[in-house]
Amino acid sequence: MKSIVEVILRLAAQCRYRWSRLISMLREQVLHYSTNCYRFLLSATRALQDERGDVPGWVLVVLMTTGLVTGIWTLAAPRIDSILRNSLDSMNNIR
Repeated sequence: MKSIVEVILRLAAQCRYRWSRLISMLREQVLHYSTNCYRFLLSATRALQDERGDVPGWVLVVLMTTGLVTGIWTLAAPRIDSILRNSLDSMNNIR
């Protein structure tokens, strides 16, 4: 018959084995994720360094938008003015 001490020592050894296995698994996972994060950040940094931007394209978009707004405003200004005046006049009549 086994003594209590032998049983406790055997259980402690099993627990140590399980804990050491768990710790090694956690280390592997942390290493795996940190490696993947490093690779992602490295590729993102390289992609951003390679990006020079499209300044002429943005300037063209801004100029075209400004031209469209100015053109529409020029054509619609009299009508917008009359709508605004009618609205304000009708608000004055409410008082």
